[in-house]
Amino acid sequence: MVTDCKACPLRRHEIFQKMTREETEKTQRFKSGELAVDPGTPILAEGSNAPQIYTALRGMGLRYKVLSNGRRQVVNFIFPGDFIGLQAGLIGEMGHSVEASTHMTLCVFDRKDFYDFFRNSTERAFDVTWLAASQEHFLGEALTTVGQRSAIAGVAWALVQLFRKGDALNMVQNDTMPLPFKQQDLADALGLSLVHTNKTLARLRERQLASWSEGKLVIHDVEQLADVAGMELEQMRVRPVI
Repeated sequence: MVTDCKACPLRRHEIFQKMTREETEKTQRFKSGELAVDPGTPILAEGSNAPQIYTALRGMGLRYKVLSNGRRQVVNFIFPGDFIGLQAGLIGEMGHSVEASTHMTLCVFDRKDFYDFFRNSTERAFDVTWLAASQEHFLGEALTTVGQRSAIAGVAWALVQLFRKGDALNMVQNDTMPLPFKQQDLADALGLSLVHTNKTLARLRERQLASWSEGKLVIHDVEQLADVAGMELEQMRVRPVI
């Protein structure tokens, strides 16, 4: 059954802004259905003119670009609540690809209705703009990490980001959260080789700062790991969900 926006499970999380009944009804009218995909399923392809845009309702995935030589750059990791396909919605084509890492359920919105959604709901239009600005901010931090942080600081930064995002979605229990990505995905996100990434993760594990194995990430002291990353732990901002 298609999830009614009034009963959306994402709205139970404090990280997401509360929506008025009018905003919920407008989002419900904008939503055209849901799509369930298996792990490894391509959702959007770089350069495509996709007719749909999505919100990740359940499950996790990857945004990435593939170079002409076949090497891959992971742009970021998709969690529940993330908006997918905004580039195609605004400029007509995707600048990166999106793939499911787990079973995913996606809320589907027709791109042809996107501008009417903007025009008829100023509040929701601002929310989409906020999401775009937040994504730009994150990419700036990621670029700084790739260009200026050491391998151990970069891996620590990435693990802190993933752990805190998972914690905001109530995915963390007893300092442990599911992290169903591959170590190659992390290596591709940070511009490191798989061997270097493995060795760096081993160093963090030996120092009892973080452990990632069998699809589970364990961090006992996020502040200590953040110190290794050379980052300040800013308060998580309440954000909109489409």
